[in-house]
Amino acid sequence: MLLMSAVCVNAQKHEFANWKRYAQANTELGAPAKGEKRVVLMGNSITDGWPGKRPEFFKENKLIGRGIGGQTSYQFLLRFREDVINLQPKVVVINYGTNDIAENTGEYNEDLTFGNVCSMVELARYHKCKVILTSCLPAGGFSWRPAITDAMEKIRHLNARVQEYAKKNKIPYVDYFSAMVTADGKEMRPEFAQDKPGVHPNVEGYKVMEGLLLPQIKKLR
Repeated sequence: MLLMSAVCVNAQKHEFANWKRYAQANTELGAPAKGEKRVVLMGNSITDGWPGKRPEFFKENKLIGRGIGGQTSYQFLLRFREDVINLQPKVVVINYGTNDIAENTGEYNEDLTFGNVCSMVELARYHKCKVILTSCLPAGGFSWRPAITDAMEKIRHLNARVQEYAKKNKIPYVDYFSAMVTADGKEMRPEFAQDKPGVHPNVEGYKVMEGLLLPQIKKLR
């Protein structure tokens, strides 16, 4: 009986996607002004940490960050309406994969992760929002998941699959991975990483990402 009660209580919780994180900011943002061409960046801690390290990039280019640290593509998809569609952006930039492969919300299944990416693209396009897909960044491993030793193999395979999907569907694809991986292909270049093994970019890493992303944003705005 106690076990059943605990299950029932947990079943009433719906905080998995952390909708509250940006609820107030989304309300304050309101509808776009006439002529406003919003760009929303959806992602995990890599996106979440970007505005803090490079606030001028977001301010100068009028970008809206909607990253949440630790999240997987399953959580992105759940909050996609609240944090992207309802903001009525002209463009959405989707970064994905790192925490799926790190198994933050369960065993990694590439088919399901890829499907989540496709679903976000389809939702965006249905609502007349243009999409930019970006590669998963190189990560030789995860400090919080040391048992995962094949991260780079999984990242490469997922990136190749999404890149092919982007090509077939005429979606811009930004390849952060190739610009940030070491010459031996084993991890993120140390000069671009704030941690070890490199998962999160430092300021220099974000500058590399910006140089690749901004031209694509300008083309779609």
